[in-house]
Amino acid sequence: MASISKFLEKMANTTYMNRWAVLIFDALMSAFISLVVYMALGTFTSATIPFLTLVAIFVISVMVSGVIFWSMGIHRGIVRHASIVDIFHIFLAVLIKGAVLFALFSLLDITNFIFISVGKVAIAEVADIAVTLCAFVLVRVSVVYVYDAISYHAVKSSKNILIYGDDDKSIVTATFFSGKNLNAGYNVVGFIVMTGDIKKLKLASVPVYNIASLDYLSGVIRRKNIRAIVFPDQKDLLKERDGLVKFCLKEHIAVMLKPTMEEDVVSKDGLKMPIRNVNIEDLLYRDEIKIKMDEVSAMLSGKVIMVTGAAGSIGSELCRIISKFNIRQLIFLDNAETPMHSLQLEFLNSDSCIASDIGQKYCFLLADVRNRIRINTIFDLYKPQIVFHAAAYKHVPVIEDNPTEGAYVNIIGTKVVADAALRTGVEKMVMISTDKAVNPTNIMGATKRIAEIYIQSLSKAVLNGEIEGKTRFITTRFGNVLGSNGSVIPRFREQIKSGGPVTVTHPDIIRYFMTIPEACRLVMEAATIGKGYEIFVFDMGTPVKIADLAKNMIKLAGFEPDIDIKIVYTGLRQGEKLYEELLNTKENVIPTNYNKIFVAKTREYDYARVNEMVLALKERARLSDADSCVKIMKDIVPEFVSQNSRYAEFNK
Repeated sequence: MASISKFLEKMANTTYMNRWAVLIFDALMSAFISLVVYMALGTFTSATIPFLTLVAIFVISVMVSGVIFWSMGIHRGIVRHASIVDIFHIFLAVLIKGAVLFALFSLLDITNFIFISVGKVAIAEVADIAVTLCAFVLVRVSVVYVYDAISYHAVKSSKNILIYGDDDKSIVTATFFSGKNLNAGYNVVGFIVMTGDIKKLKLASVPVYNIASLDYLSGVIRRKNIRAIVFPDQKDLLKERDGLVKFCLKEHIAVMLKPTMEEDVVSKDGLKMPIRNVNIEDLLYRDEIKIKMDEVSAMLSGKVIMVTGAAGSIGSELCRIISKFNIRQLIFLDNAETPMHSLQLEFLNSDSCIASDIGQKYCFLLADVRNRIRINTIFDLYKPQIVFHAAAYKHVPVIEDNPTEGAYVNIIGTKVVADAALRTGVEKMVMISTDKAVNPTNIMGATKRIAEIYIQSLSKAVLNGEIEGKTRFITTRFGNVLGSNGSVIPRFREQIKSGGPVTVTHPDIIRYFMTIPEACRLVMEAATIGKGYEIFVFDMGTPVKIADLAKNMIKLAGFEPDIDIKIVYTGLRQGEKLYEELLNTKENVIPTNYNKIFVAKTREYDYARVNEMVLALKERARLSDADSCVKIMKDIVPEFVSQNSRYAEFNK
């Protein structure tokens, strides 16, 4: 029995029969039918047909059938997926075969050999056409039924799933569960439509369930032993995020998604998978900003572009986007050697890159943005025209313990890059900031706010003619980035993988989230539309409760929160607050032509005064005088109020 099961599974997993075998079988079957028809004709007409004549009829029919079937390609179709179009092609091929045989037999004067009239030969060919067509259709229908029976045997122990929707993309998703994909372990038992219209319909031989209520859905799941619901695309998934998806998570029904063409989802056996588990990133996804490619292309075309922090999450994605445009040169600048090496290998192995690009079109430079001499040398040598400044220290607890280093990198490093950009005539410099810069409660947020202030005040001084230069300085500000280095989601995923507990700082803490591509699109748009001195902020949507995020990730992994995997609340970390803001309370926003992008209307600062305070901050940071650094930060940013930090004693 085991060997039979293995044989049937192997048959079910066979993608297609050899096309030459199909052609030979079809030609022999067609010739055999011709032979039988003429033998029957001889019997009904009491004519004696010589044996050699019958052999000649068979051989000629084989040759004619083979040539016609081959030329029309009917052997190339997958028999078990035969369609009406395939049947029509078979009909044409058989019709042509009959016409050709009639013409040949007439030319060869076959009537002299079998002693029947030409009219009866014509009748014989009509019968030949009809019987051959019926035989071909019967064989193909039989193959479909046999394959379905074998497939049922192969998948009867698989997980039963429902496909969401009843449109074309849902049907296409269902067709993925055939052939080699059978061993993915899933069996489509129906389609699900969230409507109250009760109609008994079938698609692809399985029923369509019209769900009038979640109670009815529960009954379907129980009766059919449903283990998962599959969404054909992300739009459908997001549409049901607060309805069907929430219900599935509550009832421990797996939620799955058909991968996009770009995704490479492979099973342990190395086979392309037709579906994958839904990730929390899928549920947090929002419509991304659409880049106006012509405007971005016009800005970047033929220019030298520099990205600082190029090996980081945002920096590396920016580099990937920029490299697709017709740029003259892209300067990757970072001080992290290993990530930079990995990025260099990625570009070297990419399809669009040739070996000579590395070092010429793509230059990978190790440099610390705090090192003024090194940065000035690089700017003088490569003369970048557009600079994206993504280099920064960003982890709140780490910077809270190392304030002088945070100040040196995030503030002085920004000043070094901005001053070099202004001195060498860079056209635009775009700085990437954070929502933690608004009403900062930690040193990291304060350093980014001071960097914003320095950039803005410098830009204003240039625009007002106080400082000579042409560089336009632009700032973008957004929230947490999904999947970035140190993001909460990868940490939760690792904790779940190891069996927990999942650690959340506070049950009420909330955060805004966006994807890395979405963040980079914001940066690209800011670079395109920015006139100088603006701080662009993004419509971040609805904030997410981190505790709910953890619970949903546990459920998506197939576990029950606080039963299978514990959630432990550890308390707010140093400098952490319950919620982040995108705008200071003293700020408001100005709309742009992009409905998700706004300009923050902020207080103006005198550049000379800001520069003086930043230089004083630099001196205290150089001496590792943490207390003095923090005091100067609070003087520059009065709204900086430390929380859960030893520096709270310096609050005003």
